[in-house]
Parts: sequence; structure tokens; C-alpha cells
Amino acid sequence: MQQRKLRVRAKIRRVNLPRLSVFRSGKQIYAQIIEPKTGNILASASSLKLKKTAAIKKTKLAESVGEAIAAAAKPKKIIKVVFDRGGFRYHGRVKALAEAARKGGLKF
Repeated sequence: MQQRKLRVRAKIRRVNLPRLSVFRSGKQIYAQIIEPKTGNILASASSLKLKKTAAIKKTKLAESVGEAIAAAAKPKKIIKVVFDRGGFRYHGRVKALAEAARKGGLKF
């Protein structure tokens, strides 16, 4: 997974746009929009910040995080980003987060 992460980041560095970085643990999912030159975090969202019920699935929670990161980016006028999946496969929760962020208005 480390090699995949490095390969993805090498391609992202060529583009000078904010990156939407995703981290997924066993229980939670996190998303950050990071400014390319300084590395400052412009917006963030995570499943920890969202109110969740016991019956909600992790994929639905990832969709909520995607919508939340898109909503957090709107006031800062961030529309175009580069998606950094961080070595995780574009599948399941990562894919659900990305599609929800697109639906929320982010373009990548």
C-alpha cells in the first residue's frame, strides 16, 4: 500500500490544485482539503464529527463525510480539487465519499 500511496502522490504533485486527501481506518473515515504549496488544511470533515446512529452503515457514513467536505469547501470558494485516495483503492467507502463530494459541488 505504501508504494501505491507514493505513486498516487507523485502524480498529484504535478497539478497545482488543492488536494482532497482521504484517510480510512477500520471504523472512521476522514477527509481534508490541503493547500498545495504550504500544506495548510483549508477544510476538513470526518465521521467523528457527524452524529451517527448505531444502525448506520460505514458506506452511508462515508457519503455523509463527502457531503460535509463539499459543504465546508463552498464558503472558501474551493471548487476544483485533486482527489488523493492515499493508497486506498477507489472502492467502497472511498468511492462513496468521492461521489458524494462530486454531488456536493466539488470537481475532480
